[in-house]
Amino acid sequence: MKVHIEIDCSPEEARTFMGLPDVGKANDVYVDMMSKAMKGVNNTEQLQEYAKQLAPMGQAGFKLFQSFMEGANAARSSSAKKPSDDS
Repeated sequence: MKVHIEIDCSPEEARTFMGLPDVGKANDVYVDMMSKAMKGVNNTEQLQEYAKQLAPMGQAGFKLFQSFMEGANAARSSSAKKPSDDS
């Protein structure tokens, strides 16, 4: 048996319902800092180097995130290919 529930709410309503903290102010500060930092970037090599320095765990973090996203895409595409069991 499959049960599908659709909830129509804003991201703020969903966050409040699930008890997650409001990180809007922290996000605004982060975006502002990133915008200021990116003003000095003149080419893609500088941008890549800057992103590596900012990323948690540097290059290893990027590779971990990339493998996670590839695994998620593979799982999603394989589940889309399987015929659904509606019984």
